[in-house]
Amino acid sequence: MRDMFEKGNIDENYIRVPKDELFSFIVRVLTKLGVPNADAEIVADNLVMADLRGIESHGVQRLKRYVDGILNEGINLHPDIRIVKEGPAYALIDGDEGMGQVVGYRAMKLAIEKAKESGVGIVAVRNSNHYGIAGYYALMAVEEDMIGISMTNSRPLVAPTSGIERFIGTNPIALAVPTKDKPFLLDMATSVVPIGKLEVYRRKGKPIPEGWAIDAEGNITTDVERVFNGGALLPLGGFGELFAGHKGYGLSLMVDILAGILSGGTWSKHVKNTSEKRSDVGHFFMAINTEAFLPLDEFKERMSEMIREIKSSKKHPDFEKIWIHGEKGFLTQETRLKLGIPIYRKVVDELNQIAEIVGVEKLRVGE
Repeated sequence: MRDMFEKGNIDENYIRVPKDELFSFIVRVLTKLGVPNADAEIVADNLVMADLRGIESHGVQRLKRYVDGILNEGINLHPDIRIVKEGPAYALIDGDEGMGQVVGYRAMKLAIEKAKESGVGIVAVRNSNHYGIAGYYALMAVEEDMIGISMTNSRPLVAPTSGIERFIGTNPIALAVPTKDKPFLLDMATSVVPIGKLEVYRRKGKPIPEGWAIDAEGNITTDVERVFNGGALLPLGGFGELFAGHKGYGLSLMVDILAGILSGGTWSKHVKNTSEKRSDVGHFFMAINTEAFLPLDEFKERMSEMIREIKSSKKHPDFEKIWIHGEKGFLTQETRLKLGIPIYRKVVDELNQIAEIVGVEKLRVGE
């Protein structure tokens, strides 16, 4: 079962890269550009976790975005990440245009510390940048046997229900919960798919599945170039219908309210790309100390019991099993830690071009 997603043999268009080499490559690129080593390691850890879990859209292929942001001075390499306001169970942070992963890491750490003292910790962030996968921060809380919630707003890429203009972000939400085994991890965009998925299809020269996006005139399209040239993603639940997706649309606005409005930052169409100055991305983090409600062992047992009941419920005959959120990602991670992470050859070429521009050793890969 562990290898059902990825056998030892991979598509010839992919090259396996050891996890440590991928991590090291990201660090040497970022530090060469002036990012402090500790901060570079946080970014690398976030990107590598995405690739380990099979989230190709948010893995090392995103490195170019951060490099461009640094070269265009849209990212502050030495930010004054400061607490603007705080109380026993909450805080508001200004990220000073720092790398989103670094700002997010510090903010979630603070939420966890407050949850240890107060039972719950809530931290809102303004003036940050793209922070990678939302699940990374939610899992930080699980490492402390807490429930973690993480969300971020993003640049406008999604049309609101019954609209055809890019107006709201893909605005992901993550919830991680400790159990007696692997954590429960819900990590999802509020659009049908994140924009990174389309970037993957674009790089591979493949049409996107019908129902993901519309063109500039509002027509459902499978042509990825038509989406990038004035089109828009659809909100979660739309399934290709322009007047559906109201639930994903509502969840996206919820993220903007908590990460953008509440933080004193910005929202929706006002958020910019990481490569631009003052992208003003906002985040929202929450850590819940389960022991404030139940003894930890009892909480974990109740979670595990719920999962067992769901997985043992009657399944459709066309499916092998009932999955729990995050389960496939953890299995993929175990396999890739052993065999290496498959990276698309065009991405490897792009990474090596970055290495030449920056002046560091190219990515060491194994065929």
